[in-house]
Amino acid sequence: MPLEYAGGGVLKEHAAVREAVGVFDVTHLGKVSVKGPGAAEFLNRCLTNDLDRIGAGQAQYTMCCDDSSGGVVDDLIAYLFADDDVFLVPNAANTAGLLTRLQQEAPPLVTVLGQHEEYVVLAVQGPRSPAAIEALGLPADHDYMRFEVAPFQGHDVTVCRTGYTGERGYELIAPNAAAPALWDALTGAGVRPCGLGARDTLRTEMGYALHGQDLSPAITPVMARAGWAVGWKKDRFWGKQALEQEKAAGPRRTLWGLEALDRAIPRPHMIVLRQGVPAGEVTSGTFSPTRRIGIALALLQEDYAWHEGAEVEVDVRGRRAPMKVVKPPFVENHTR
Repeated sequence: MPLEYAGGGVLKEHAAVREAVGVFDVTHLGKVSVKGPGAAEFLNRCLTNDLDRIGAGQAQYTMCCDDSSGGVVDDLIAYLFADDDVFLVPNAANTAGLLTRLQQEAPPLVTVLGQHEEYVVLAVQGPRSPAAIEALGLPADHDYMRFEVAPFQGHDVTVCRTGYTGERGYELIAPNAAAPALWDALTGAGVRPCGLGARDTLRTEMGYALHGQDLSPAITPVMARAGWAVGWKKDRFWGKQALEQEKAAGPRRTLWGLEALDRAIPRPHMIVLRQGVPAGEVTSGTFSPTRRIGIALALLQEDYAWHEGAEVEVDVRGRRAPMKVVKPPFVENHTR
């Protein structure tokens, strides 16, 4: 996935998704098949969210947490095809570790198989994405986080109403052999190819967490305000005891949003100061093409009574840039 495409640029690609439609080749994401009697039940004992909340044909955002610390090993999407058939899409760098953990814990009749080389994943995002999907003869009218399987030039394509941009969109999972025809059909219909740069500005404007920055083995779902993706009433899942204890005691750090009050652009690892004293660290930071200001996600220490509108400073290359604390998203959510 390039940073940007020739003839485009991050700002044009970002605008295409906010105003029209763009496509991201996110085939680098992992693909893991979990099949066999009780596959969904097995995963429900491992991952944070509750698969019992959804039915066949639905997808769910969930996390794999470290059993002792509760830190996030990975965040991923689970596609529930049936009780004995679940397809997982984890982050690329974490796929091998997740695969090993699941294979070690899987009961005898459940098979956990890495299929990274077998599928392409294309994310079609933007207010005009339904028309782009329908132009390919694929279904586009299903609800958010639901998916349908439909034929495209002799291949089965899974079309899911989800994405990482805050706009209405779809993620297409298809056999690799279908990739060239899918890409050509989309771009030929005027869908703009978009790269990693626009993907980062779009997701940051929505306050969506990125693993390795806003989520990590050192950052728990409680810290990241992702408790909504935890099935607290489940009997078990990896990290349950540690997360319950943290939730009861309150996290030491919490993820907040920051908006620059001048022309500064915050970047990851910059120090956040409150009255001149270090009080946190930027985890994700960028220039918002929509708002035309610097924005960030930051882990702030709970020693302070944080509230929206609180003023802080960020050490931007030796200059203390004024910013205010907010709750993301930074722009309106059109996902649904």
